[in-house]
Amino acid sequence: MSNPTRKIIHCDCDCFYAAVEMRDDPALRGRPIAVGGRAETRGVIATCNYEARAFGVHSAMSTARALQLCPQLILLPPDFERYREASRRILAIYRDYTPLVEPLSLDEAYLDVTGVERCRGSASLMAQEIRDRIRAEVGITASAGIAPNKFIAKVASDWNKPDGQFVVRPQDVDAFVAALPVKKIFGVGKVTAAKLNRLGVHTCGELRAWGAAELTQQFGSFGASLYRLCRGIDERAVQPDRIRKSLSVETTYAQDLPDLAACRSALDALIADFQRRFERAREPRPVHKAVVKIRFADFSRTTAECVCEVPDVRIWQALLEEAYARKGLAVRLLGVGVRFSEALAVPVAAQISLFDPAPDTAADQTH
Repeated sequence: MSNPTRKIIHCDCDCFYAAVEMRDDPALRGRPIAVGGRAETRGVIATCNYEARAFGVHSAMSTARALQLCPQLILLPPDFERYREASRRILAIYRDYTPLVEPLSLDEAYLDVTGVERCRGSASLMAQEIRDRIRAEVGITASAGIAPNKFIAKVASDWNKPDGQFVVRPQDVDAFVAALPVKKIFGVGKVTAAKLNRLGVHTCGELRAWGAAELTQQFGSFGASLYRLCRGIDERAVQPDRIRKSLSVETTYAQDLPDLAACRSALDALIADFQRRFERAREPRPVHKAVVKIRFADFSRTTAECVCEVPDVRIWQALLEEAYARKGLAVRLLGVGVRFSEALAVPVAAQISLFDPAPDTAADQTH
């Protein structure tokens, strides 16, 4: 770890979208509610309150399944304008303590408060004060984790949810991390966790018996991260200016698109939606690639992309045809988007012309 020891706070609002809904309609409090798409449109749950979680409902679950588990569930459509407004106020509170704020979502962020003199320099007192202000000024609750690095702070923020906080002091890191299930390690998903379990590894303490070379042999380049994180080592800095790598829109259809012609017909609405998002984003970097994403009826996925500075309908149509040809099945989800260049090479004004009529040569850039 660096010297002086870093003080990282991970703040995470409790069931954020649902909390905003309950704040604005107190009659919802104490009742199981969820924010998400309708079951008949193959919607999924974005978030739910703790009353709904008691029935087994959770985020990313299909709405149809959520309603099976909790027939009395109150399903609300998302209202992102209200959520963004609350998010702006929350981020302003965070930035009142340190400029080193790395947002992860509308309601979640890392704060590096190393060397901050506020609250007598105590990260725990700062976290408590931040949470009190979110409750008073925004009307919802937040939880926090305080630790010497991002990995442990994020794990700790879940420890006393909802409306609580947990601190892991530097001298407690080793024992705290050793007892963690391997699924808590940053970057370990269900597949990796299952593989580790098959290898007889269930906790970070057990993982420490494996050498770096053995982990690299089993997990490739991710093995080095496993070696460090199971020992509580995480040198990642809090990055206040996270760079957007891509921008896209996608739609899951209530009924599968049966063939390529139906996909072509759906493309115009997607592109129009993307154009609105692109213009709001005002991304200053130039476009590097155009992208089309498909999820087929059998849930397999494919992505087609090409180098292209000024994508237009013809380019996305060509990518759609390329991607569709890989399976030729009915399509459940369709998405379009762009990937941005790493360089900051053009002014914003030039980017807003993305959807102006493209030159005739644009179609030649699809291969």
